[in-house]
Amino acid sequence: MLDIALVVFAYLLGSLSAAIITCKLMGLPDPRSEGSRNPGATNVLRFGGKKAAAITLLGDSLKGLIPVLVARLAGVDDTVLAATAMAAFLGHLYPIFFGFHGGKGVATAMGVLLGISWPVALAAAATWLVVAKGLKISSLAALIAAVLAPLYMWLLESEPGSAFLSMTVALAILLVWRHRSNIQRLLSGAEGTIKS
Repeated sequence: MLDIALVVFAYLLGSLSAAIITCKLMGLPDPRSEGSRNPGATNVLRFGGKKAAAITLLGDSLKGLIPVLVARLAGVDDTVLAATAMAAFLGHLYPIFFGFHGGKGVATAMGVLLGISWPVALAAAATWLVVAKGLKISSLAALIAAVLAPLYMWLLESEPGSAFLSMTVALAILLVWRHRSNIQRLLSGAEGTIKS
């Protein structure tokens, strides 16, 4: 019963859109109707500024981290911990409170990884920062970090076939899938860059 409760809690918390809530509280337009129409920190940055984007980033990260920490405190096994992490991530992608139309999941995935394994989270974050700083393309940085995250999990934390490694592979696949429009723009040379 505890296992199911943790997964449901994680999904419901993940379903709270930090971007939509932040924009509403700050009197900004709904992120689903502005810019790329993606309810995430990068889009909020485009029209809402750095403060709103930072709050969104923190909120989306925490809703991935908190359920994992709660599950850890509850003493569940790795399989339930991984399922809880995935539920929080899926809540962000497909939120029940917002018509199942969520963000792309980068910040929430980072929060999830931080709760599962901080060395893996730091490696993925460092990858994002290096690529974003060098190439000035947020989506490309996210894609590269996502693809490398399972490798980091395998090298730094987990053994092949473990629940955490399987979860990280699933995260990576979903992140790439959610960025498919960005991939098309990258291939055509039309993807936007990060403004200084």
